[in-house]
Amino acid sequence: MEPKLVLALFLLISATATSEYVRPPTRKTLNLSWRSKSSSHPQQVHISLAGDNHMRVSWVTNDKSAASMVEYGTSPGRYSNIALGESTWYSYLFYSSGMIHHTVIGPLEDNTVYYYRCGGGGPEYKLKTPPAQFPVTFSVAGDLGQTGWTKSTLDHIDQCKYDVHLLPGDLSYADYMQHLWDTFGELVEPLASAKPWMVTQGNHERELIPFFKDSFESYNSRWKMPFEESGSSSNLYYSFEVAGAHIIMLGSYTDYDEYSDQYNWLKADLAKVDRNKTPWLLVLFHVPWYNSNEAHQNEGDWMMAAMEPLLYAAGVDIVLAGHVHAYERTGRVNNGKLDPCGAVHITIGDGGNREGLAHKYKNPQPAWSVFREASFGHGELKLANSTHAFWSWHRNDDDEPVRSDQVWITSLVNSECAAEKKLGLRKILMEP
Repeated sequence: MEPKLVLALFLLISATATSEYVRPPTRKTLNLSWRSKSSSHPQQVHISLAGDNHMRVSWVTNDKSAASMVEYGTSPGRYSNIALGESTWYSYLFYSSGMIHHTVIGPLEDNTVYYYRCGGGGPEYKLKTPPAQFPVTFSVAGDLGQTGWTKSTLDHIDQCKYDVHLLPGDLSYADYMQHLWDTFGELVEPLASAKPWMVTQGNHERELIPFFKDSFESYNSRWKMPFEESGSSSNLYYSFEVAGAHIIMLGSYTDYDEYSDQYNWLKADLAKVDRNKTPWLLVLFHVPWYNSNEAHQNEGDWMMAAMEPLLYAAGVDIVLAGHVHAYERTGRVNNGKLDPCGAVHITIGDGGNREGLAHKYKNPQPAWSVFREASFGHGELKLANSTHAFWSWHRNDDDEPVRSDQVWITSLVNSECAAEKKLGLRKILMEP
């Protein structure tokens, strides 16, 4: 092909809001066989935030009598602190989990490296606490699974300088095959044991057996989030704060209508937000509300109808979702239309799942859709200060990280919307 023709085609493709990048085919599921270890050896270690200056360390042992103990300190091999936690296990048909341990450590210093070990033995791990002030960076990827593309995505996340990982649902893709929860825990341990992973549930976490097993028993047992610390009665929705951000994790697969526990908890949580302390307000859930892909159309409409007025009145800045196996970013939007006082919605369900990508988009492209592409990758959100954040989406691109979409986002906290929203939020919160 002539060089001029190649250049012309490149410019034409670059000018479109919908990228025409052609992704190589889906990679095979990784063969992650479970590795036999001593009965008390810690496995599937991951950490999560657990209230102010505290971290929850979670791991699994084959020995059901192993201690839920974490030793930790700021120097390698020297543990000046010991914390004791809790443990649980579950059975699922012919499967029996190991003992699942959850131990909260702290108080911890901000932006500090700690060394720790679990259960009084085994290898030493290293974690880093998030900063207390700006800047703070989040990596974001949903719908991970356990494929070659998952491994590529995790490798790219490992290369970026992030403080907390956000995962808007669909973790292991176990889908009733419980050993896949174990292999997923092993797959993500190198990252999830070093930086906090904050997750919410997706449809692939639902493993309901009517009259026999709860929908989220496996997920709730293994990935305990700070729901109690944030006043929630369910692990399926909670909130936490990092530096200058208040982050709300909602459940797309638990009741969300105005009479539900989740809705009432959300109202109470929003009422506690202090935008002077946390000028950034972020929300994550699994099923996107704004989606121009042909996959999963209208699935989030009922939740959107119930909860979008709350989020709009509260002045939410950014909403992150998964479910659709592609990437899409909107402008500020509310009630189906562009609105300078609405939230930026980002769908990032492109972590590497085994089901492949959702290639087909609806045309014409909606006015609120700024960029969309069906490729695997991850996002990075850097909150630079109280008013400006930089979002970038990184396509895996055959194992080479490529920044394919980027935008500066300004917080609503100091905008003309703030005073108007304060009145609207007060009115909504006062409603019975």
